[in-house]
Amino acid sequence: MDIIKVRVARPRDRKSLTDFQVQLALETEGQELDRRIVSQGVKSVLDDPQKATYFVAELEGVRGIVGCLMITDEWSDWRNGWVWWIQSLYVLPEYRNRGIFTALFEHVWMIVDSTSDVKGIRLYVDKRNISAREVYEAIGMTGEHYTTYELMKE
Repeated sequence: MDIIKVRVARPRDRKSLTDFQVQLALETEGQELDRRIVSQGVKSVLDDPQKATYFVAELEGVRGIVGCLMITDEWSDWRNGWVWWIQSLYVLPEYRNRGIFTALFEHVWMIVDSTSDVKGIRLYVDKRNISAREVYEAIGMTGEHYTTYELMKE
């Protein structure tokens, strides 16, 4: 059984986090991101934990991180508490189906479950990404309530 360690990202993880996000955009949306902009975005989070928090996964015997996710906060007036959004989730292809996402999710859920002012977790997924949807449903998440819309500047 693989031994997976989850921790908060450090500045030295910046290059890997940048690589992961560039690859994530290419795999999931066919978008080629500007690595320089992504690197600055990652640095911005690492420098200012008010923006977001990256959690990373390390696998025993493997040099470097093998997966990550980023948490952002949303205030819910309905719940009088925070909802954590999982974003920027990525696991290196050669380490998928080895429990990396599960370890990341369980780590985050343990924090949510023990924090009274955090009421739950949400994420969004491309509706065409059937395998990801199946993983999220297997851990008890539902996609039945909301559809996400966006309007982004180029």
